[in-house]
Amino acid sequence: MRSISLFLVTLSLCFLSCKDFGTAPEKQEVRQLTELEKRLVQTSNQFGFNLLRTVNQSEAGKDVFISPLSVSMALGMTLNGANGTTQEAIRTTLGFSEMTMEEINKTYYALMQLLRNLDPKVQFKIANSIWHRLDFSVEQEFVETNRRYFEAAVKGLNFSSPDASRTMNSWVEANTNGKIKTIVPNPIPSHIVMYLINAIYFKGTWTYQFDRTKTIDAPFFLPDGTTKPAKLMQLRTTLPYVETATYQAIELPYGDSLFNMIVVLPKRGESPETFANSLSQDSWNVLRTSLHAQLGRVFLPKFKLEFEKLLNDQLKAMGMEVAFDADRADFTKIHRAGGLFISEVKHKTFVQVDEEGTEAAAVTSVEIGRTSTPPEFLMRVDRPFFFAITERHSGTLLFVGKIVEPKL
Repeated sequence: MRSISLFLVTLSLCFLSCKDFGTAPEKQEVRQLTELEKRLVQTSNQFGFNLLRTVNQSEAGKDVFISPLSVSMALGMTLNGANGTTQEAIRTTLGFSEMTMEEINKTYYALMQLLRNLDPKVQFKIANSIWHRLDFSVEQEFVETNRRYFEAAVKGLNFSSPDASRTMNSWVEANTNGKIKTIVPNPIPSHIVMYLINAIYFKGTWTYQFDRTKTIDAPFFLPDGTTKPAKLMQLRTTLPYVETATYQAIELPYGDSLFNMIVVLPKRGESPETFANSLSQDSWNVLRTSLHAQLGRVFLPKFKLEFEKLLNDQLKAMGMEVAFDADRADFTKIHRAGGLFISEVKHKTFVQVDEEGTEAAAVTSVEIGRTSTPPEFLMRVDRPFFFAITERHSGTLLFVGKIVEPKL
């Protein structure tokens, strides 16, 4: 994989790995996570590793940057509208099989509040919204649940108007500080009745900033043996670090060190793709707890990446196929009459890393489609016609005839 980002694991959840390494600034008091919140983080992380693994299958040798938290949040809102086997499929894919819907919703809400207020020196924003056609009836319980636990803005729009796409995309742009400008197409397909959108924005300055005057020009070695020019930032300080037979890893904190970036550099002959595909929550915990304060020097490339991926195939492979099936999906908790399915799950991300810090954004859109219904017909039998009387089971014709001039 050519990405210098190697493997930027969910930035918003890495605060759980923070420890006191001596050189770090004094940390503010942070409340302990409840057992339910810990379970949500663990399952959300595992979902992220699984999602990354499936994305890598179609993005081999290419840069990849995803936000598992954003995808999980968007699907979490959608989950509140699912029923039966569709609900079970989404719950299992997200890793929530052993949690009740109330537990899932309450812990999503609590985690949102915690992440938003965790570090005053780091900007972290998370926002949710639900948009539906004006003439489409939405179950009130679905609306109120997502308003309460996801703080979702819910609004009906005229999807036939170009203003609808502009309104939703303006919301996306505002909630990602302009880093992601569009997620909803224009025109909106006629069978689409709803969009559930999550947006995340992160901006953190390094706790130990890289000196711009020490950034150097150096070659970056690609998998095919060629090189390309790169700007390598450098920093010498005491940082959480570990080296194994297969990789080196370092933790670079932001602000008061409650958020961080963990960079993993596989040894020569190994690939970050292989490393990422082998990850599980357990192996990630082993890596995090292996990090120990050590004086050293790190060289890190400056980079900027915009990534976009339609996640339908990945989520189907992870167990959510029924939710995308127009004939089998059950979203009657959104619309009692049924006939809804997930048409698309679209994911966009942005990341920029330089001497000052990191800026990142993500948007996930769950597009809900309605099974097409045949147009109403009009048949005026006001001219001569043929008719037949049959026995349905055998198909036997009992009577046939035609009427040229009906008489009473």
